[in-house]
Order: sequence, then C-alpha cells, then structure tokens
Amino acid sequence: MTTDIIHNVNITTKANVYFDGKCVSHSFTQADGTKKSVGVVLPSTLTFNTGAAEIMECTGGSCEYKLKGSDVWVTSGVGEKFSVPANSSFDIKVATSYHYVCHFG
Repeated sequence: MTTDIIHNVNITTKANVYFDGKCVSHSFTQADGTKKSVGVVLPSTLTFNTGAAEIMECTGGSCEYKLKGSDVWVTSGVGEKFSVPANSSFDIKVATSYHYVCHFG
C-alpha cells in the first residue's frame, strides 16, 4: 500500500533543496513525534549519505538504487520500499521522476 495522505503533521515550509534542485523535499513531524520527509528526485544519478536509518517509499515514478558496498542496481517503483542503514549511503538513478516518503528510523 502506498502512502497517499499523511494527516496531523507539522510541516517545515522551507524546502530542502539538494543537488542544484535535482531533489526537493519537505520535512515534517507527525503527532507522535515521528520525523519524515516527502519529496521528488528529478532525472539524475546522485549519491545520498544517511545519518539515521531510512526507509524510502516510492509514491510515484521509479528509480534504480544501489546500497553502499553493493554493485547491484535494484529497481523500485510505486508501492515499493527500500531500507538504508544509518551512517551509510546509497546511489540513485532516476530516468523521469521519483516521488517518495522518507521514513527516518
């Protein structure tokens, strides 16, 4: 099941803009204190570093990703998720667009 609507949140209205605008997201906090972000990655190949563990949930489009230490590219589409460990990184390739919810763990 894909997350379509997130209710009862406090959202940061200033966007997080990364890689010269190739990735734009907004951070928010749910009523229970859980922190997440929602955003889009435009066509590009990028490397993201993680502080906290993350679960990337695809809500639109698709991507290919490769976790740090792996040589295998994996496709992720609508309704699919992938996990990234804390203090790690992942490469992402996007051909059209990749819409996501990032769940911080």
